[in-house]
Amino acid sequence: MPVRYHAAYVWLGDVVAADVLIETEGERFSRVVPGVPAPPDAVRLAGLTVPGLADAHSHAFHRALRGRVQAGQGTFWTWRSHMYEVASRLDPETYYALARAVYAEMALAGIACVGEFHYVHHDPSGAPYAEPNAMGDALLAAAADAGVRITLLDTCYLAGGVGEPLGDHQRRFGDGTAEAWAARVSALRPAGHARVGAAIHSVRAVPRDQLGTVVAWAGLQGAPLHVHLSEQPAENVACEAAYGLSPTGLLSEAGALGPRTVAVHATHLSARDIGLLGGTRTGVCMCPTTERDLADGIGPARDLSDAGSPLSLGSDQHAVIDLFEEARAVELDERLRTRQRGHWTAGELLTAATSGGHAALGWPEAGRIEPGAYADLTTVDTNSVRLAGAAADHLPESVVFAASPADVSHVVISGRDVVRDGRHLLVAGVPSALAETIAAVTQ
Repeated sequence: MPVRYHAAYVWLGDVVAADVLIETEGERFSRVVPGVPAPPDAVRLAGLTVPGLADAHSHAFHRALRGRVQAGQGTFWTWRSHMYEVASRLDPETYYALARAVYAEMALAGIACVGEFHYVHHDPSGAPYAEPNAMGDALLAAAADAGVRITLLDTCYLAGGVGEPLGDHQRRFGDGTAEAWAARVSALRPAGHARVGAAIHSVRAVPRDQLGTVVAWAGLQGAPLHVHLSEQPAENVACEAAYGLSPTGLLSEAGALGPRTVAVHATHLSARDIGLLGGTRTGVCMCPTTERDLADGIGPARDLSDAGSPLSLGSDQHAVIDLFEEARAVELDERLRTRQRGHWTAGELLTAATSGGHAALGWPEAGRIEPGAYADLTTVDTNSVRLAGAAADHLPESVVFAASPADVSHVVISGRDVVRDGRHLLVAGVPSALAETIAAVTQ
């Protein structure tokens, strides 16, 4: 049976249309008709409706660190030690419970699809579970039960640094070799809400002679390939010292760059690096709330986009889960860096948060409100205290530069209502679920 929605305003990628009738058939849109009155059987969507958002870079278990590692001074590297402690406490049951709550929080924030950069594979000693993909399967199940789609970016993680063995806290991340990683990942059997991609954790964690195997696996599968790239200057220094190449240059040598590849962070790049990424149409995923929380720096997002790299957005370590904040931070951080305004339009930033993110995760048929696309809708209440008074001809700007997850009123994912009136329909008591599961891995 078709389901009908009538939206007061809809962002259609280039224009905002009023009084839009939207019909779904199963998981997809079947009709989108602007300028018509609301039929009596249609679900009314007040405010501005945009395509479901895509969080292209997530580490679900990092959510347990929110607010716990803000005291005192430090760097990315000191933060990392706290992250390892949480990782050491995860098992398939606790990871499922935590991820389910985190993905429910994402749905409440308007996110329809998540890219989970997954590297906690084995038990704390490094031994495989009886089911080698028990941890990945837990994440797939968590997404299904929270009502979101997922791309499991199964991550190859073999070394503790360039030329260094895995440390004690890293043993559970490693498969020994890229061939063993590929064999394990090939056994994953995702359901319809999920797809599997590949990830190179970083050039610190995957030696030069192992990169090609990961690249080849992703190519044979036609799968997305993501990689943390130049998040820290120390990574660049170590890579140059060992290989005589920048991390971008090393990935280029391995054949890892291209339209299915996404470089995450891409913060500390040379002009040549930017040219290599843009020239191969390698995507870039910016995670501004994490990059500033960890004092990483401001990446050259505008330069990368101008060079040819499509932009997507991620919440990464979940200091907050707010794709509106990630979107506006791309512009606002650039203003701080250049002391000029107007580097990105609201439409460009919404594209990064919707179709750009879905394409980066291997869901090119999502992120647009048009017949045939996945039926994902995120409705933002423009009468909230943050958005009250927004002009009808500036709704995208108001939403990008002022909205928060608290303004999300209705979320449809793959044709199913997941959030209604700001309430998650599948996971009762999301705050309580988060509190309980975070306590289980931090106490």
